[in-house]
Amino acid sequence: MSSRWTKPRPSSSVLQNSGESRIPRRRTVAVRVLLTYVVVTVAFAIEASWGVFALRNAGREADLIRRGYLPLTRALRDLVTLQDTWNTQLNHVTSARNPADTRLWFDTAIRIGRPKKFSEVRAALTRAFLATHDRANVTFGNELNAEIRFVERVIEHDSEQLHQLFNALETGQLPQAERLRDSLVRRGLTVHTRLARIDQRVLAGVDAIGESETIRERFAIGLLIALSILTVIVGILMALLTRQLLAPLVNVTQRARAVAKGDFTPQVAVDSRDEIGELASTFESMVAAISAARERLLTSERLATIGKMAAHVTHEIRNPLSSISLNLELLEDEIPREAPEARTLMRAIQSEIDRLTQLTEYYLSFARSRSAKLEVVDIQSLVTDAIGFMRRDFERRKINVEVNALEKPLYVSIDEAQFRQALFNLVRNGAEAMPEGGKLQIAILQSTPQFATIEIDDEGTGIDPELATRLFQPFVTNKPNGTGLGLVVTQQIVQSNGGTIDWMPLVPCGTRFVLRFPIANLVNLPVDDAARV
Repeated sequence: MSSRWTKPRPSSSVLQNSGESRIPRRRTVAVRVLLTYVVVTVAFAIEASWGVFALRNAGREADLIRRGYLPLTRALRDLVTLQDTWNTQLNHVTSARNPADTRLWFDTAIRIGRPKKFSEVRAALTRAFLATHDRANVTFGNELNAEIRFVERVIEHDSEQLHQLFNALETGQLPQAERLRDSLVRRGLTVHTRLARIDQRVLAGVDAIGESETIRERFAIGLLIALSILTVIVGILMALLTRQLLAPLVNVTQRARAVAKGDFTPQVAVDSRDEIGELASTFESMVAAISAARERLLTSERLATIGKMAAHVTHEIRNPLSSISLNLELLEDEIPREAPEARTLMRAIQSEIDRLTQLTEYYLSFARSRSAKLEVVDIQSLVTDAIGFMRRDFERRKINVEVNALEKPLYVSIDEAQFRQALFNLVRNGAEAMPEGGKLQIAILQSTPQFATIEIDDEGTGIDPELATRLFQPFVTNKPNGTGLGLVVTQQIVQSNGGTIDWMPLVPCGTRFVLRFPIANLVNLPVDDAARV
């Protein structure tokens, strides 16, 4: 059943309260102006904070280059230069005229030169990377430190081989000396390649810092330009905002003039979340309340007129109609069966008499209006019994009635006789909307912990959209021969029993009427009602 729901049409009670529901949360004009300035202030605060952050990063990176990268680069270059000199000396060691001087240079390089340069590289490496709190810098420093230690392990046997080399030269073992020289030269080239690679990685780090500074500078310039443009835009918006804040006053004034001339048509309130918007919403609520009061007054006047007419119609028409109906039955018994045309005419007359009798009953429902005598009853049993009473009429109309109820009783406090009349009116309307037969569904459910709901669905032609907003007004009907009083009586009964009634169209066709009644509090029931339940 739920798949046939469509968007419900607003009832009259909803329209009366629509003005209150449209009142937006109050936001004063001063607050709106203040918010605008807050946006600008926050934007400049963000830019200033980012500028301080950028300057701090730039200072740290400049200090890193000055105290770390530059000393490390110089130490690496000195180490590479020393290694180049080492390789050059090795290339000419076998042809040197005075090997003793060459040996002295190598001994000095091994004992003093190399350790000093490697120490300077490690110290600069520690200052540049390992002493920082940046995880990426520490990782990079550990990688470079591992490379340096690898180079040191590679050259740790140079002293022994140099000793063998110079011993071979002193003893005249030239082939042995050349083999040792070639081994040292190859190792020196490996060391040179490793040191050059380390130097390139350090230079790449310097270049990355430079690129980062360039990007940060461009971003700062772009942010400054954007904030400047934002400042100009905010200034323009402030001027337009002042004009816009006062513009709704013109609409409110025009609306007040229209209402003064009698135009109570509901209008959409000014969509402005400030004092002006609240004034417009309150004004529309007042107009809706006045319009609803006028409708209630008009309805009361109509009902009062109907009540007066009902007394007169009851006295002048009902009794003659009963006599005519009785005499018509006697006359029909006198007509022979061989006269079908006469019998058809008699049935047509009886149908019109029944229609007039029903019309007088509708009028009498207003004349006999009484207060509801509330009793606690099981709404499911009451609906089932009422539908069972009308079962034969449904079969004659080819109406298939389906009642869906809960497994447990659902108690409400209502007037049983009045509820039956209201239910009969709605069910009869649904059946009359399906002249060729169809399916009528009645669902009884507990929509909320406080309310019991009765849904009556038909597969009829539906309700004319032009009558949607006036459906519960007297003399408004969707049927060619209807009186327009059935739904009015039904609404009065439901409201006098503390319930509500609403309706909505179904897809692809049909109408759903929804009755809601408060669930009875069985704890606080009188003794008689509690015993009966």
